[in-house]
Amino acid sequence: MKLIGVTGGVGCGKSEVLRYIETNYRCRIEFCDEVARALEAPGGAIYGSLIELLDKYPADSGDGKTAPVTLEDGRINNPEMARRIFSEPDLLQKVNALVHPAVKKYILDESAKEREAGNLDFFVVEAALLIESGYKEHMDVMWYIYCDEQERRRRLRSSRGYSDEKIDNILKSQLSEETFRRNVDVVIDNSGAIEDSCRQVDEVLASYGYVKK
Repeated sequence: MKLIGVTGGVGCGKSEVLRYIETNYRCRIEFCDEVARALEAPGGAIYGSLIELLDKYPADSGDGKTAPVTLEDGRINNPEMARRIFSEPDLLQKVNALVHPAVKKYILDESAKEREAGNLDFFVVEAALLIESGYKEHMDVMWYIYCDEQERRRRLRSSRGYSDEKIDNILKSQLSEETFRRNVDVVIDNSGAIEDSCRQVDEVLASYGYVKK
């Protein structure tokens, strides 16, 4: 079973490409953001530790009061967590130091289970920060879902309603095109029609010996 890491910037259309793969091939796909949310939920592996960490930074909400870090149903209050992180520069690093290793452990444990079970052709790990988070050394192959900047901007304005200023800030915060390409083995150009992207995917997977289910 091959481990495939899939990365790319916001607006590149990774999710659409991965939906096609999941529908048509014997594989399992894990989105790191979804794994993180599950681990942070009540009963999740880092739920208690994250609350304990956030409680050490009870930033004033501006009215002399401190908003609770959890909601009535026990879930973490994400806007409040974001506010505390914004108020305390070192908190983001501490949250990441808690979340990222837990996500990676879950991913690697689950891929090991799937490899042992032997029911899948490949296991896909998706994250925008796959390279930065050190997944490359664990993957058999790395894919980059590419989309030209003009099309990415159009998609982000259309599907998410982002302003040009917000898009500028997002693009500045992400890896450069050169860095993405230097760290991957395969580039899927998703600038055009999804049908063309799917054709590229089929060709690459066929080169690994994989056929549609």
